[in-house]
Amino acid sequence: MKFIIDENSANQRMDKIVKRILKEAPLSFIYKMFRNKDVKVDGKRVMIDYKPQLGQEVEIYIKEQLLEEFSKTQVVRPVKSNMDIIYEDDNLLIVNKPKGLLVHGDESEKRVTLTNIFLNYLIAKGEYDPNNPTNFVPGPAHRLDRNTSGIVVFGKNLETLRELLILFSDKKHIEKTYIALLVGVTPKEGEIDFPLFKDSSTGKVKIGYITSGAKSALTKYERIKAYSNYSLVRAKLITGRTHQLRVHFQAIRHPIVGDAKYGDFKVNEKFKSRFGLNSQFLHASTFEFKDIQGKLAYMSNKKFEAPLPKKEQDILSDLAFDKTL
Repeated sequence: MKFIIDENSANQRMDKIVKRILKEAPLSFIYKMFRNKDVKVDGKRVMIDYKPQLGQEVEIYIKEQLLEEFSKTQVVRPVKSNMDIIYEDDNLLIVNKPKGLLVHGDESEKRVTLTNIFLNYLIAKGEYDPNNPTNFVPGPAHRLDRNTSGIVVFGKNLETLRELLILFSDKKHIEKTYIALLVGVTPKEGEIDFPLFKDSSTGKVKIGYITSGAKSALTKYERIKAYSNYSLVRAKLITGRTHQLRVHFQAIRHPIVGDAKYGDFKVNEKFKSRFGLNSQFLHASTFEFKDIQGKLAYMSNKKFEAPLPKKEQDILSDLAFDKTL
């Protein structure tokens, strides 16, 4: 097979490019192809660490039967659904995810996911072809829990997604804030500094010690409004551990309202009965790029906001007048 190196493959190692095409091939088979001179660029043999440039021609010598066996086509399941798009350009897309929707599929749901909706959207626009085996698959740079609403950022091309992943990893040049409704009245502001680890036997995240394998986790928060028995807070993740906000707020005895895993179950029942709230009151509200370099430098100092879902807004309106909850 032959193909031309595009922007999603340029400057990548050849073994990674070949692996993306021959998804089901063992690494030993791919390395053997290079030893047997079955991978060439512009007619010349290359090594596994060669990085081709934009516009170069790659030729892979492989039997048709093996090509069919190893090149599993990316399956994008058709989904009819709209996205609440906050911002979009040629490189990235920022959406407001509703509650109840997974970012990625799991064993319980593989079809109706935010990522699948995103890919269907790009296919309809002609920006992504799932039948092209050399294609990079666009995707999200981070995740939100199924029952956390708010901002999710997607990369449309490889270079953008790479940069986004770095930004989300080091967290020095981006800032995310969350809105949460907590049980009890909190201090006006605070920091929560408890290491976290996941207990594989229960599936829950717990407070632990660094020496026993837990990872450092730091949360900062400020109280936006105090109600008679609750606090609306704005929280900032300094680290980004699984379920960090949910566990940290539980640890200071101010669990998130509606949290079925870490919350106050009596309070949850009240809010479910009164408002129909059956998940945590937690929303990824803002996302801000700081001063950044590279392909996304043009996004420096831009801030995006996703409004609270209507149900959460209605709950806050009722709390302002109802002292019985």
